[in-house]
Amino acid sequence: MLDPALLRDHLDTVRAGLQNRGLDLSAELDELVILENRRRRLLPEVEGLKREQNTSGDEVARARRQGLDTAKIQEASRQRGQEIKVKSVELDSLEQRRNRLLLTIPNLPHVSVPVGKSAAENVEVRRHGTPRPMSFAPQAHWDLGPALGIIDFERGTKIAGARFTVLLRGGARLERALINFMLDLHTKEHGYTEVEPPFMANTASLTGTGNLPKFAADLFKIAGDWDLYLVPTAEVPLTNMHRGEILDGRELPIRYTAYTPCFRSEAGSYGADVRGLIRQHQFDKVELMVFTTPEKSYDELERLTSNAEEVLKRLELPYRTMALSTGDIGFASAKTYDIEVWLPSQNTFREISSCSNTEAFQARRANIKFRAEGTGKPDFAHTLNGSGLAVGRTLIAIIENYQQEDGSIVIPDALRPYMDGLERITRR
Repeated sequence: MLDPALLRDHLDTVRAGLQNRGLDLSAELDELVILENRRRRLLPEVEGLKREQNTSGDEVARARRQGLDTAKIQEASRQRGQEIKVKSVELDSLEQRRNRLLLTIPNLPHVSVPVGKSAAENVEVRRHGTPRPMSFAPQAHWDLGPALGIIDFERGTKIAGARFTVLLRGGARLERALINFMLDLHTKEHGYTEVEPPFMANTASLTGTGNLPKFAADLFKIAGDWDLYLVPTAEVPLTNMHRGEILDGRELPIRYTAYTPCFRSEAGSYGADVRGLIRQHQFDKVELMVFTTPEKSYDELERLTSNAEEVLKRLELPYRTMALSTGDIGFASAKTYDIEVWLPSQNTFREISSCSNTEAFQARRANIKFRAEGTGKPDFAHTLNGSGLAVGRTLIAIIENYQQEDGSIVIPDALRPYMDGLERITRR
């Protein structure tokens, strides 16, 4: 959520930031200005009436001590009480309408974000590794996996429907190995605390991260009277670990990592990446999450992105890192780096991680604050998140980049300790 004071005092800055995102929210901003002006006028009126009401009892007592008639004072107090009630209801309605509107306004891009209308204006920051030359035509994972007996698309569809998949034998082992490898790397070498969170989250949690109310169609809601959704990413439970809390600034940054399955309806993506494992309704991911101070958040973004890149370096997979343009960053993000891994079958790089700084946007929605020295006035923390990595897409990259002419898959050296020393997945 944007700071209401920013909307009140720097509306032109907000308009410019949203326009750089390619959004025209003039009607919403105009309504917010009207609501805020009415709220600022009404709030001191209500507070003043309440102060008068608090002193009316003393007036009655003094009048009685002086033998005076208190009827007029009491009647004025009764009428003032009614006025307070009416104005308080109006004020509450204004604040609810303002907050509902604020929840639909995206974050403003950081000044360092490239200005552009779409992904076409994303900027390559760096790349690492060189695609392995192949003396044969590389196969796609959707052909290699079934041929090796490690991916079964048909049975996944039979069990749950389209965009669900069964991994088995070496595929299931490789998925598990990747999860353990990523968690070990991030906890033992990068300093993250491992968390196993719930795989479901309530409305308050999803509102805190910005998934609700605007993106309800992307979520899987639990049927019945439950106020629960399947998590679209571990970012949701990890961010809400500290919802409604005031953190000790001396303990920041706090860094968490977690594995969860992720569930997304992929609303509006029909026809895009329908083949294979690229865009599934259920997939595994290892997430990185950071709580920090405003002064250090952009250093933490570089660190977090580097931590995610290290996974690909250890697996010796070629990748590039892109700074997303203002037209391509997510709703809650102020700045995002996408890490894209090389897929030989498509002869291109595909996203495998998004690393974002949301600044105080999520913290304001989830009321996550800190006190710089453990005492004093609290301020909103900055939150960052990133995939470290999307496990299914990493599996795809290994299958395609490590494929051999005979259709077998060589296991990267970094994963062999997690595969009981297995060096290759071969046809049955």
